[in-house]
Amino acid sequence: MTANELEQYLHKHLPISKAMNVSAIDISNESVVLSAPLAPNINHCGTVFGGSASTLAILSAWSLLYTRLESAGVKCKLVIQRNTMNYEHPISGAFTTQSSLLHPENWDRFIFMLSRKGKARISVNSELEYDNNVVGHFTGEFVALSS
Repeated sequence: MTANELEQYLHKHLPISKAMNVSAIDISNESVVLSAPLAPNINHCGTVFGGSASTLAILSAWSLLYTRLESAGVKCKLVIQRNTMNYEHPISGAFTTQSSLLHPENWDRFIFMLSRKGKARISVNSELEYDNNVVGHFTGEFVALSS
């Protein structure tokens, strides 16, 4: 899957990504980088609304799992179960988030449990960046359910 294909998928199936004007920048087996501009995500203080920052981090983490599962030919439903988000600095312009597996060594067990039990959990991190600085951290636990 290309970055453009992921972006189109997100805009079609997760309408908030289109409203936020989310762009898929880069996709690899190790990470997904998404970005969004300030204008559709602005708050009353002229900075990025915390909900938009959190949403972009969730979308990046979810997209990493989605693209990895798609490339492995695994069909399932993928949902977030819980998350934490830490905001370290205000964001006054376009921002990005880059996701990665919290414990990459757990991927094979995740796939095994999904195939064996029809359900599996895995944790993903995302780092929010603005102006070449890390401005927030997200950690989420996602559940995959066999279709």
